Amino acid sequence: MIYKWIVKQVQNGDKLLALLLDPDEYDDQSLKQILNEAGNTKTDLILVGGSLVSNPVAPFIQKIKENSEIPVLLFPGNLLQLSDNADGILFLSLISGRNPDLLIGNHVAAAPMIRNSGMEVISTGYILVENGRSTAVEYISNTRPVPSDKPDIAAATAIAGEMLGFKLIYLEAGSGAQYPVNPEMITEVKSKIKIPLVVGGGIRNAEDAKNILNAGADIIVVGNAVEKNTSLLKKIREFTKKPG
Repeated sequence: MIYKWIVKQVQNGDKLLALLLDPDEYDDQSLKQILNEAGNTKTDLILVGGSLVSNPVAPFIQKIKENSEIPVLLFPGNLLQLSDNADGILFLSLISGRNPDLLIGNHVAAAPMIRNSGMEVISTGYILVENGRSTAVEYISNTRPVPSDKPDIAAATAIAGEMLGFKLIYLEAGSGAQYPVNPEMITEVKSKIKIPLVVGGGIRNAEDAKNILNAGADIIVVGNAVEKNTSLLKKIREFTKKPG
């Protein structure tokens, strides 16, 4: 199971690299190119989804599977981004917001299909963090993010998520964020929970990734930056390796 593997790696002190792919941003050629780079760098996970996806998810995942052996997890922004040919799904609940549809409403509608699919379900407490500009996630979700200078609020939210039984906590600055999640917030959240911590959004270069990993992220998610520069995967991968 993917989640058990994630937990084992984290317990061993490993840092994981996840590549977020938006079906709207890749054609066949660019997809093969990024998957080749992901394979060469031994990227750990591929996430598929986005705040607003126009192209069908199922055929996109099929193309990924034809060109890669990396596990594929759905990272759905809405019910239309579900597909039963993924290996699993991050069953996201936007616990930083107060939109009932994104806390539980959409989950009720999707639950029977997901159960019947046989996909591995990884319940994930999703926390949107302010990053200097309004992002697609904030607009689509109709929720306010946690202020970037309020790590105590993020930590309390993460603790609540863990107590509610979520298997992962995901700190997200949002696609196209002006800057990534504040390292101070990452450290504070990590110190308060025992489940793995995922961090993504606003990561533009290797230095951003290094700061996030050093702050305590167990899994780092990169997307927009590697669309423009696939070699960035290799640089980030170097930071996920344990010294020695």
